[in-house]
Amino acid sequence: MLDEPALTFNAYHLGGHEKNSMNTVKDALAQKSGALIHVRSGNMVVEALRQMRDNRVRSVLVIDDDVLVGIVTQGDCAIKVLLPGLDAKQTPVGQVMTGDPVTVKPDDRLEGCMAMMAARGFRHLPVLDAGKVVGVISIGDVVKDIIRNLEHNVSDLMGYIMTDGPGG
Repeated sequence: MLDEPALTFNAYHLGGHEKNSMNTVKDALAQKSGALIHVRSGNMVVEALRQMRDNRVRSVLVIDDDVLVGIVTQGDCAIKVLLPGLDAKQTPVGQVMTGDPVTVKPDDRLEGCMAMMAARGFRHLPVLDAGKVVGVISIGDVVKDIIRNLEHNVSDLMGYIMTDGPGG
């Protein structure tokens, strides 16, 4: 046997891509459609739940006078309203929301978002650009990005295999 180094393949060799497997928050937001879903802290929980149902999301941002003040999730509503027997029509969002939520910026890497979500048990991260809310990244968005990258890598590998490679 020859003492040659093993040939390794990565995205750089296959397609000239120097990016790691994860994109930025901005890239993930560009894949999403629709308006920013939000309520005010003075709205009743029932309104937040309607927004979640109508928009098929599991959380809504709480924005007062263009300032992010919190986030409320289905879990918040179930645990802080339903379980104690409160009335969602008479309970303000501000009473059950998570105030001052952790946020990310558009240029942050999705890999870092994923690590933070896993470590802290978050499923949603509001995105702020110069203090202004521009979107929300969910764990589902991160998973979709991983799948897109895997599909791209498989396509690159197939292209490499189907062309005349080394010794071909």
